[in-house]
Amino acid sequence: MATDKTSAAASGYVQPEVDVRALTEVLDGEYAGIRDLVRTNLVTHASVLEEADELGVDAYRERVRELVVDMAATGQTGMGFPAEYGGGGDVGASIAAFETLAFGDLSVLVKVGVQFGLFGGAILHLGTGRHHDAYLPDLITGELMGCFAMTETGHGSNVQALGTLAVYDAGTQEFVITTDGDQARKDYIGNAARHAELAVVFAQLEVDGTAEGVHAFVVPIRSGGEVVPGVQIEDDGRKMGLNGVDNGRIRFDGVRVPREALLNRFADVTVEGVYESSIENPDRRFFTMLGTLVQGRVSVGGAGVNAAKVALAIATKYAVRRRQFDAASDTEEQLLLDYGLHQRRLLPLLARTYALHFAQDVVRTQLHEVFSGIEDDAQARRLLESRAAGTKALGTWHATRVVQECREACGGAGYLAVNRFAALKSDSDIFTTFEGDNHVLLQLVAKGLLTHYASEFEDLDQLGMVRHVTGLAVETVIEKTSAHKLLERVRDLLPGGDEWDQEAGLLDSEYQLAMLRYREEHMLAGVARRLKRGIDQKRNAGVVFSQVQDHVIAVAHAHVERLVLEAFVDKVRTQPEGGNKVALGLLCDLFALSTIEADRAWFMEHGRLTVQRSKAISREVNDLCRKVRPLAVDLVDAWGIPPEMLRAPDLVG
Repeated sequence: MATDKTSAAASGYVQPEVDVRALTEVLDGEYAGIRDLVRTNLVTHASVLEEADELGVDAYRERVRELVVDMAATGQTGMGFPAEYGGGGDVGASIAAFETLAFGDLSVLVKVGVQFGLFGGAILHLGTGRHHDAYLPDLITGELMGCFAMTETGHGSNVQALGTLAVYDAGTQEFVITTDGDQARKDYIGNAARHAELAVVFAQLEVDGTAEGVHAFVVPIRSGGEVVPGVQIEDDGRKMGLNGVDNGRIRFDGVRVPREALLNRFADVTVEGVYESSIENPDRRFFTMLGTLVQGRVSVGGAGVNAAKVALAIATKYAVRRRQFDAASDTEEQLLLDYGLHQRRLLPLLARTYALHFAQDVVRTQLHEVFSGIEDDAQARRLLESRAAGTKALGTWHATRVVQECREACGGAGYLAVNRFAALKSDSDIFTTFEGDNHVLLQLVAKGLLTHYASEFEDLDQLGMVRHVTGLAVETVIEKTSAHKLLERVRDLLPGGDEWDQEAGLLDSEYQLAMLRYREEHMLAGVARRLKRGIDQKRNAGVVFSQVQDHVIAVAHAHVERLVLEAFVDKVRTQPEGGNKVALGLLCDLFALSTIEADRAWFMEHGRLTVQRSKAISREVNDLCRKVRPLAVDLVDAWGIPPEMLRAPDLVG
């Protein structure tokens, strides 16, 4: 390390000092109070980390339920509900609380998400006053437990094709709920196997012989702890992880619920049996209903990022304690984090975690503004849905990658269950699947890009989207994208004209942004051309889309990475001068250049990266890793993870 310091000094670089407390304040933002409440509750109930290993499944589930009710009593879990029902009336605070809860046991996190986010969110956003009055007060305290019965064995991501039926019986003014075959059974439903008394059931509504599409109903599934007649519940059994959550399968055999059981914010059925809705188009109605549930995706994306923080905090602290091999000294072995390879393994992931944290701040703010009515129009909702989908995908994939890399970076000790990685790995793995499979979510992102969130956005299924795009000139598709407008603007800020990619400095954030914007714009044009070519050749629209799906996912991924970098650059620019701004700047550069480096083949194939410049980027990434290395412990400490949550005695002491 002496040589590194010497060379750094020779270049004029001065190592910044990180003010950990001040950086924590930046990261916690406006929600520092609720985050500290959650941290306090996590420490109070830290024993659950051991209990998760020691208790049997049944006892662990009961323990998790107890903790959820205890935390509800502090106000932590009810922040997103209206104050008149006992909530906090702050949607943004509810997301911040959930994100912070991900520092702890993830079964507790998911149980909270099911009870208050999914079940409670459906009652709140899809129901009206009669449902709010009947259920919200007891739901918010955890006294009334419920579940969210959407997913079916045969219909996961394709919610519009659900098989459960809800037929209106005008004679009795009831809906009759029926499971139409094994493929229509509700599956993987959290809270169902043991604790839920009510289920919000998504089913195909049929009124007077007419199919009206998927709607949600409040259906009792237990009374006094016993399963009610007509309902069958089966335990999903042990899972890879999250065994403190009682997932189950539900079947309905002609279960009757009153007409008022329909969550009727967007549609209703009159006493006489007439279907009414303020949204005439059935596709638009369906997507409007689902759009109100977007907070689940925002929550899971943030939780994934915070689970990654726990893994990185453990691995980083271990890497500054553990020595291995004689390398730089004859008297003692070298610290792991002083090895260039170890820096390469952990520090770009540290930088990406910071980047995703600030990207999560943006999507949380958008959610708060839309759901608080500050900015609630159709365009704002579409942009929110797209950004939430993309941030969730990148955040949860990041968590899976980080936990694995950090486990490996801690060697054999990382494999011991006592050191937290076993739980982090098994419990967070499903984040890439629930609240939307990540690949499906990225197709939603691409759909928005290709149609520029057109007014027909909700009406366009996959084939409709293809036809919409092929009806436009490729130039029109490009001109309407924000990446195109931003790239044109940024070129004016860079030297070299059309050779901007050769002249600009690698550490110029405008250069970094231009590279990611160029990639996104070029990929989008390529997809549009391939779609048009396929349709011009009179090929089936579904086949055409299927053949470009890999390209579609790549576009969406590039788009979200660009949004993440913009969020990070914007955050750095707003910081006051000082050591923290310098440290964040190093991380921002490291995130940007390691992202470009990871896709260097694409940039070289498309003429935006010479061999020499590609090598220079790798050298710069190595140099940034060396500069971040002395700051690493401070940077993970700034996340404010309670030491009790790092439960890794062999690794962090």
